[in-house]
Amino acid sequence: MNLTLLTARSKEPLPDFTGATARVLGASFIGLPSVDSVAGWPVQTIAAPLLGGVGDSLQEIWRLDIESRAGTSEGIAFRRAGPLLYGVIELDEAVFSNAPSPLQAATEEAYRRIFRLLEQEGLPHLWRVWNYLAGINLENDGLERYRQFNIGRQDAFIAFKRGATGNVPAACAIGLAGGPLSIAFMAGEQPAVPVENPRQISAYNYPAAYGPRSPTFSRANLVYLPAQEILFISGTASIVGHQTVHPGDAAGQCRESLGNVAAVVDAASALSRGAAYGLEMLSYRVYIRHAEDFSAIRECLAERLGSAEIVYLQADICRSDLLVEIEAVAAQSLGNC
Repeated sequence: MNLTLLTARSKEPLPDFTGATARVLGASFIGLPSVDSVAGWPVQTIAAPLLGGVGDSLQEIWRLDIESRAGTSEGIAFRRAGPLLYGVIELDEAVFSNAPSPLQAATEEAYRRIFRLLEQEGLPHLWRVWNYLAGINLENDGLERYRQFNIGRQDAFIAFKRGATGNVPAACAIGLAGGPLSIAFMAGEQPAVPVENPRQISAYNYPAAYGPRSPTFSRANLVYLPAQEILFISGTASIVGHQTVHPGDAAGQCRESLGNVAAVVDAASALSRGAAYGLEMLSYRVYIRHAEDFSAIRECLAERLGSAEIVYLQADICRSDLLVEIEAVAAQSLGNC
């Protein structure tokens, strides 16, 4: 069983999945304008402008070499293939308008539904989560929205007796101009191997200055399918220890962020069951707060990453002083392991 990530840009034809819908696990649609979900598999829509002249939109498609089955549960669209599941849920905060924090309530409810689904499917291990929310740095009722999100997320983990430290999923939390709370996730039968960054304090151990609840994610996870190892690297920014460095300097933040990615790659290689990972092996998604910083950031990454697959989009990041965030994924065959 192998999982492959394919990227189809708006200027290119979609891969031909005629008669093979069951072998698509799910997808992300990135760009403007948004489109309806592709029939047959769950799609997370990320309504953010693409940068770099690649067109208005692209799709990132998770493709399998075996068939999967479709399902729905409490508003979650998902597909499952053996020990692997990919799902997408969107919740409108307006539905929770009577709560003191609609975003916090929506986040907790979304994660509760995810955990119920994983219990029903007998796939308890949440490997990777992609979170998108409107106005991530705005303040409502005296608290930044990202911090409200963190409270709701951790409350759900605690309610389902899941640890909020240690073996937690790789994740990102990114701000968009508008739209619902959107969460895509991948889960499996086997526990992930968490990977931390020696240059940073683990996010779940951040001091209280960053909010009432710490973010619930690992810097990266190594996960396993039959005969395959996948490395998911969380959203990674210009943070050393727990502090933002190079404020106001997009190129400096890019270099520091990539330094953190490299440190995570080295830590993952030490834990890998296969070959060591290299930066050039990864596929990247790069979030840039200000479009005018794109050229400097692209130049910075080109020096280290060469021809690696990189998708650039304009979006907000979890701290208002962060200008760029980098996430990545890689996979390697483990033969008949």
